[in-house]
Amino acid sequence: MCGQLKLAGPAKETTAMCSCVRSSRAMAPALLPRLLLPQVGSRLAGRGLWTSPQCLAVGGDPQLPPLPGQARVVICGGGIVGTSVAYHLAKLGWTDVVLLEQGRLGAGTTRLCAGILSMAKPISIESQMASYSSSLYQQLEEETGIKTGYVKTGSLCLAQNQDRFISLKRLATRLKVLGISCNIIKPKEIAKLHPLVNIHDLVGALHLPEDAVVSSPDVNHALAVAAARQGVQILEQTAIQQVVVEKGHVTAVETDRGSIECDYFVNCAGQWAYELGQASEVKVSVPLHGCEHFYLLTKPLQEMLSPNTPVIIDMDGRMYARPWQGGLLSGGLEKNPKPIFTEGRNQLEVQNMQEDWDHFEPMLSALLRRMPNLEAAEIHQLVNCPESFTPDMRCLMGETPGVSGYYVLAGMNSSGLAFAGGAGKYLAEWMTYGYPTANVWALDIKRFGNLQSSRTFLRHRVMEVMPLLYELKVPRWDFQTGRQLRTSPLYDRLDTQGARWMEKHGFERPKYFVPPGKDLLSLDQSKTFYKPDWFDIVGAEVKCCKEAVCVIDMSSFTKFELTSTGDQALELLQYLCANDLDVPVGHIVHTGMLNERGGYENDCSVVRISKNSFFIISPTDQQVHCWSWIKKHMPSDPHLHLEDVSWKYTALNLIGPRAMDVLAELSYVSMTPEHFPSMFCKEMSVGYANGIRVMSMTHTGEPGFMLYIPIEYALHVYNEVMSVGQKYGIRNAGYYALRSLRIEKFFAFWGQDLDTFTTPLECGREFRVKFDKDTNFLGREALLQQRQEGVFRRFVMLVLEDHDTELDLWPWWGEPVYRSGQLAGTTTSSAYSYTLERHVCLGFVSPPPGPEGLPTPITPDFINRGDYEVDIAGQRYPAKAKLYPFSSLFTQQKRRKEDMELSNFQGK
Repeated sequence: MCGQLKLAGPAKETTAMCSCVRSSRAMAPALLPRLLLPQVGSRLAGRGLWTSPQCLAVGGDPQLPPLPGQARVVICGGGIVGTSVAYHLAKLGWTDVVLLEQGRLGAGTTRLCAGILSMAKPISIESQMASYSSSLYQQLEEETGIKTGYVKTGSLCLAQNQDRFISLKRLATRLKVLGISCNIIKPKEIAKLHPLVNIHDLVGALHLPEDAVVSSPDVNHALAVAAARQGVQILEQTAIQQVVVEKGHVTAVETDRGSIECDYFVNCAGQWAYELGQASEVKVSVPLHGCEHFYLLTKPLQEMLSPNTPVIIDMDGRMYARPWQGGLLSGGLEKNPKPIFTEGRNQLEVQNMQEDWDHFEPMLSALLRRMPNLEAAEIHQLVNCPESFTPDMRCLMGETPGVSGYYVLAGMNSSGLAFAGGAGKYLAEWMTYGYPTANVWALDIKRFGNLQSSRTFLRHRVMEVMPLLYELKVPRWDFQTGRQLRTSPLYDRLDTQGARWMEKHGFERPKYFVPPGKDLLSLDQSKTFYKPDWFDIVGAEVKCCKEAVCVIDMSSFTKFELTSTGDQALELLQYLCANDLDVPVGHIVHTGMLNERGGYENDCSVVRISKNSFFIISPTDQQVHCWSWIKKHMPSDPHLHLEDVSWKYTALNLIGPRAMDVLAELSYVSMTPEHFPSMFCKEMSVGYANGIRVMSMTHTGEPGFMLYIPIEYALHVYNEVMSVGQKYGIRNAGYYALRSLRIEKFFAFWGQDLDTFTTPLECGREFRVKFDKDTNFLGREALLQQRQEGVFRRFVMLVLEDHDTELDLWPWWGEPVYRSGQLAGTTTSSAYSYTLERHVCLGFVSPPPGPEGLPTPITPDFINRGDYEVDIAGQRYPAKAKLYPFSSLFTQQKRRKEDMELSNFQGK
């Protein structure tokens, strides 16, 4: 094989010295190390139909077991994700499960997985999945008798600069909340844990002692064996051609060997999940795209590495390394990834693709900088395998919005091994109970719509996503690709006035507006965990909202119209909504749409436009989810109609005390509270435009109006508002100002503070539940039970004290909250309050369990009498906790202080 490699040499020298590796490309499958080969099994006598790869004749027709005519569920994909779903369904009592694999079991990406199992993930649900996977893989050997190669090595996430170190400290605080063991260590401690690491440019690391390495093909084999013993039928060399859908529900799958009738279908097809979705009778959007992923295998080192040597993850160097058979396995996530399979499905199984030493050279150089002693190491092989990535770096999970019974679990973003166990568990729970046991909204496939299905969009986005996985991501960062996909008619007008943009569900939304004369370049490049450069800009916008009038373009909101010929629309909304919708025409009702557990599936404002017509306003990223939720419960009635009118209306939010003056001048109608009460809607003329839906609410607690403008009038109305508003000090504002205003007013937002596990009683919204009405609604029984048993957690407002806005790290979200020294909860959102001149965090707190470990009902005394602290990257700051907004309290204190200072000055 290869001789010694002078790895420190230039790329050309490296390439030349590896010619023997490249010339052996035809032998690639034979050269793959044992760790990466699919495990050989045998027919499981009487316990399923899995035929092992050795039993499949090469170049001939194997003796395949017969295809069943029907099953309750069919799973597509015999990789570690598919077998995990099958395993967990069987554990939950599903007995009629069929898993189909188009080639050999585990012959796709699973075969080539690097085998690293780390719990250091960017969001909590991913860390929870990885933690469960680790426990599962550890006990599979005892359950099945199959060795999985599980070795607890621990891992070291390195930091080459202070910003990375801060991000690791923030991550450490979140992992500890989840019960995951970790600690921040200094460079000298790194050297003690790993003998090869060069520590001279490091400032520290995050050590996770429970992280591990495993053999993913062996884990896959063990999962398949365990599932088959529970009755799951596993059939290889059976390709699914399409999923048959009738009346919006899965009824069968058609394969190259015949059809199987089924009630449920699970797409775990990995690289081919997108193509499989498009091949169905009713196209299903599975937004993912493949990229090549490279890693290097060395021969055993002169001083062989111990199998339990920690895994190294050097994100600043864009590389990782783990022990492998006395040597190293090292790869990375390069800045210039290579997308593949854009043209579609062209491989049955993923073979070892071509090496590309020139492409791998930056990762090789990074490895040598981190481990200089590897210069004399001998290379065994450069492996190139495909990985699938999604538009937001999070996997795809759940039931698809367009087809009932069609589930997806795919797009693992190079973390399939770490996620497979936990993700398979949650999806199996979802299919069994109708919901998983954890909040998985961040992974729910319904966060995407058809707009993310463009192959061009996916190709360009994954070229950004793959390197972003290792990029340092400070709060409020934005994707740069796939932009300007959905825009308001005012986009160009606002852009020329200095709007800086962020994207939500493909829609461009203004963050803030840069005043003339400001350095745009420095603002765009501002990235920090501390006080941001836009601080004063947003402060000026907030001040204008409170003292004059501001305009925020909020056209991205989801907007539906529900109409009927009779009372059908009202009856449906009365069942779906917790609040009472039987109100006079023109009234606005803020309400939650709850699930059977009483949790928020949607948080919306509903306007009764006419007796049988309702206008529903929901968060931007609820467009697909909310539509699916309503349609799921909507009876098949030709007299009841739901329409998505999001694109028909531009939404302008006029915030501030002078908003009524601007609108009164444009409409010749009095806009005072006496003539236009709060939470009311009128259809009015504004300027020359008719049919403007004007609503007396702002989503911030400040006075003002929302204008829903037919799209063809948008530019005219905006120009008129800005022209008339000049005399009242009008200016544009963005979502950062909105965030500050709503948080200081203690307004909870869905997706940030509210989720499917949060009930109205837990966030102080019992007054928005129609308990006093003799009307059944979804979630009523759960809320009545909770009201009787007590609430075990509460949504609170925390105002930081002894926190220096100029010098201290800022809270953003996800910070642990401590009460009297004990962990009590976490923050869900936060912002600087320019009114209070302090940081305000919103979040949930819970009392400690009772004597027998049972949850304890929370009381106002528990909240009001505790000493609270918010942990920001390991530093705790004292905070005051309240169950109501106390901006007025601080305003009064501030005025008294100013009055005293003024009187003292006058006295002098």
